[in-house]
Amino acid sequence: MMWLSLVAFLVSAIVAGLVIRWLRDHAALYGPEMPQRFHFGHVPRLGGVALLAGTGLGWLLGLMQMAWGDPGNLKLGHWTGLWLLTLLPAAIGGIAEDMTQRLPVRFRLAFTALSGLLAVSLLDMGLTRLGLPWLDALLQSTPWLGGLIVLLAVAGLPHAFNIIDGYNGLAGMVALIVCLALAHVALQVGDRALATLVVVMATATGGFLIWNYPRGMLFAGDGGAYIWGVVIALASLALVQRNADVSPWFPMLLLIYPVWETMFSIYRKLARGVSPGVADALHFHQLIYRRIVRSVFHDDESRRMLMRNNRTSPYLWGFTLLTVVPAVLFWNKTWVLMGFCLLFVVSYVVAYLAIVRFKVPDWLRH
Repeated sequence: MMWLSLVAFLVSAIVAGLVIRWLRDHAALYGPEMPQRFHFGHVPRLGGVALLAGTGLGWLLGLMQMAWGDPGNLKLGHWTGLWLLTLLPAAIGGIAEDMTQRLPVRFRLAFTALSGLLAVSLLDMGLTRLGLPWLDALLQSTPWLGGLIVLLAVAGLPHAFNIIDGYNGLAGMVALIVCLALAHVALQVGDRALATLVVVMATATGGFLIWNYPRGMLFAGDGGAYIWGVVIALASLALVQRNADVSPWFPMLLLIYPVWETMFSIYRKLARGVSPGVADALHFHQLIYRRIVRSVFHDDESRRMLMRNNRTSPYLWGFTLLTVVPAVLFWNKTWVLMGFCLLFVVSYVVAYLAIVRFKVPDWLRH
C-alpha cells in the first residue's frame, strides 16, 4: 500500500507540474467576470489530469501486484479496473469542461450520471439498508430503489465537490480528510482492498495540493472535483455494502458538508427564482471570504488576494473536522451519527444567517 501511495503522489505531483508548465494557455478562457473567480491572472484548471494520472496508475499497479502473488496482501481484484472504467466518464466530462468552458450543465450531469449507471451495472452496487427498519424493509423489497440511490449518489457527489471547490486547498483538503477517514474505517473492518484504493486517491490528492496550496498555481477544476466525487461516492457505498458493521450514516455524516452545501444552494436559488445551474457567489465559503476573513494589507493586489484566499480554507477545514471526527469515532452507531447530521444542518443554517446579517463574533475574524 505504501509504495502504491508513493507512486500516486509522485505521478500526480509531476503531472501537475507539467500542466502548469505546458498547458497554461487554456486558462485564458476562464474570464475575469466569472462570479466564482477569486484570483488574479490565468491559472490552469486541469488539476483533474494530475489526479486521474496518479490515481489511475496507482490502481493499475495494484492490479499488477496481484499478478505477482499479492505480496502486500491487498486483496485487489479485477473489479479495481472496473472502478477505473466507472470513473472515466465523469473525469473526461469534467476535464473537457475545464479545457473548453463550453460544456453545458446538462452534458456534465449526463457524464456523471453515466458513471452512476456503470456503478450499478458493472460494479453491482446497491443500497439495501439505511439503518431504519422500515426503510431497510422497503429497500430489500424494491432493489431498484437502492440502485436509484446509488445512481443519484455517484452522479450528484461530484457536483457537490465542485460547489465547494472555491479557494486554494479547500475541496482538495476536504477530499483528503474524507479519504483518510474512509480508509481508517475500512481497515477497522478488515477491508484492505477498499482502504488501498482510497489511500491512493488521498496521496494523489496530496501531489496536487503541493501546487494548489498555498501558492494557487493549479486548480482542480471540474475534472478534479468530479474525480473526488465519484471515487468517494464509490468508496462510501462499497464500504457500507461490503461491511454490515458500518452504519450507512457514517459516510452521510462524513460528507454532510458538501452534500448540505449543495442542497442549501439549490433551495436558496429556487427561492430567489434562479436556476440551480446558475453560478453565484453566495456559497458558505464565499461568505466567509467576504465577511469573516479580514483584509490583507499588501502593495501587490494579486498577492493581497492570494493571501486572503489562503486564509479562507482553514475555516472550512475546521468545519469539516467537526463532522469527520464524530463520524470516525461512532462509525457503527446509527442514531448517534444521525444526531450529528442534524446538529450540522442546524449549525450550518445558523452560521449562514449570522454571516449574512453581519452578526459574527470578533474572535472569528482575523
